[in-house]
Amino acid sequence: MTAATAEPALLDLPWELPLEEWPERYIASFPHGISRHVVRFVNLGPRILAVKEISEEKARHEYSLLRDLVRLEQPVVQPLAHVTHRTNADGEELNSALVTYHLPFSLPYRTLFNANMSPETATRLIDSLAVLLVRLHLLGFYWGDVSLSNTLFRRDAGAFAAYLVDAETGELHPEGLTYGQRSYDVEISRVNIIGELMDLQAGGTLDEAADTIEIGNLLQDRYDALWDELTSVETFDADETWRIEDRIRRLNDLGFDVGELKMKTNTADGARQVLIQPKVVDSGHYHRQVMRLTGLDVQENQGRRMINDMQTFRMLNHLENVPLDVVAHRWLTKVYEPILAALPEELLSKLEPAQVFHEILDHRWYLSENRGEQVSLQEAIDSYIRKVLPQKPDEITIMGE
Repeated sequence: MTAATAEPALLDLPWELPLEEWPERYIASFPHGISRHVVRFVNLGPRILAVKEISEEKARHEYSLLRDLVRLEQPVVQPLAHVTHRTNADGEELNSALVTYHLPFSLPYRTLFNANMSPETATRLIDSLAVLLVRLHLLGFYWGDVSLSNTLFRRDAGAFAAYLVDAETGELHPEGLTYGQRSYDVEISRVNIIGELMDLQAGGTLDEAADTIEIGNLLQDRYDALWDELTSVETFDADETWRIEDRIRRLNDLGFDVGELKMKTNTADGARQVLIQPKVVDSGHYHRQVMRLTGLDVQENQGRRMINDMQTFRMLNHLENVPLDVVAHRWLTKVYEPILAALPEELLSKLEPAQVFHEILDHRWYLSENRGEQVSLQEAIDSYIRKVLPQKPDEITIMGE
């Protein structure tokens, strides 16, 4: 047995029995989707585990791959162990087993459809799967068997968040995927989804009026739109740097965070090309990063705005090869602190400093967009202090009451 974390109770499970024969006292009653393998949910103290019987080679491969994806902060189930060299009481060899933690509040797609899901809700499921596939492809992960069955879904307000639960056919390519690999993965997903939806329709759990082929084809359309937005190169003039902010906003609205900005100059006409490389990060990432780089204690969205601005500052000042902690110090002294120093003393109690910084950048972006040209930072500061900040309540007083 190889385990990612210490769970001594794992040794007490009846590994000498085929999974189909495990006593009921070990089994947790949870909905699960269709699988080509035997899968059971198992009680282990306060935790619920998912156990899948597969060959030793596949168990080792999937366990290792899931660990890599967890380390890379991807939305996947967390692996706990793979169990090999299993034998029954007569010494006959049994299949190996992959053990993962059950994903709380997650549901297989068939359970969701059993609630008479509408075609509109089905579309949101497809939408979440497209986002997951784009994230994995950006990382260089080839899934090989994309389907609703190999995905779990969590409700996320009016939408869904998709999680990979089966990486048996997956491959991680650090150098990135080719167009052919990505296209084949998307085509597999489209065909599988259409087939799964037709099965649901035949079983009466999907509206007969729903166009399963059209819904399945949405995966391709949504994937292509996301991929283009995340990877396309924009060209802009030197005085249109507000477009960087516009691009970052669009990416953030799609649920992606920008981890790196690169810029190169077109020597033919002097135009600048901006390549934005997205990076999906975990909750609290920006708060921790800003604290480490600057010592400032800020909220998560404020921190994201600061890191985005640091990356823009780094790019515009040709500091791509300078360590980020050095860039952060220069940004702090040349951008952040001068903005706060420009605030009149009588207005300092209006908002927290990090929020003021965020709102001034917002104000600059709106001014630039409305004017169709880059507005200077100083003009944005003056306009914000004159027109916006005086209208704010004194939040330092409100918070202190």
